[in-house]
Amino acid sequence: MGSECPPAAAVTTVHVTGFKKFHGVSENPTETIVNNLMEYVNKKGLPKGLVIGSCHILETAGQGALVPLYQILQSAITAKESESSSSNKTIWLHFGVNSGATRFAIEHQAVNEATFRCPDEMGWKPQKVPIVPSDGPISGIRETTLPVEEITKALANKGYNVMTSDDAGRFVCNYVYYHSLRFSEQNGTKSLFVHVPLFSTIDEETQMEFAASLLEILASVS
Repeated sequence: MGSECPPAAAVTTVHVTGFKKFHGVSENPTETIVNNLMEYVNKKGLPKGLVIGSCHILETAGQGALVPLYQILQSAITAKESESSSSNKTIWLHFGVNSGATRFAIEHQAVNEATFRCPDEMGWKPQKVPIVPSDGPISGIRETTLPVEEITKALANKGYNVMTSDDAGRFVCNYVYYHSLRFSEQNGTKSLFVHVPLFSTIDEETQMEFAASLLEILASVS
């Protein structure tokens, strides 16, 4: 009896993505946030029970983002399956910029519709096209299983100007989020998309603090 090993503590592994520049946004704040996030949180100290599995920057293009996105998703699932503990959880955390926003937005859902207001970085400009045709009409919705309202409230209590959103747009952000939510549903993981403003609206240091605070909250609610 006394020789039994205690159960391993549950670990939440978060894989983070941001985007490169795109039409009208020559410097994407999410590229800076995600590239610097690992070093930033390591200096502050990661919350107990949380690991950053990877940080990647995606092309701001529907099809251009998909291949690396699925490579990231699948490699993380493969790594998770090789681990002995079944209590470990995986979260995909995607950051995108809303250049007209004045506050952070925690996105509750994605819609099965691609209607790009301008061509993406590969020149694609779909209009009222289903993201995944086999999922049905463009009105179809996928929702995150993470507690969006609870996350938003916790961030607001820390002093951040943040809101819950039910509309991630119809551009590449929504496109990536829809695929991520679909993959998560199929593989027993969780996915969350967060829109951030430009650094000229909310400065870089505040946005880095926000990202670190969000990770801390995800470790406690997931």
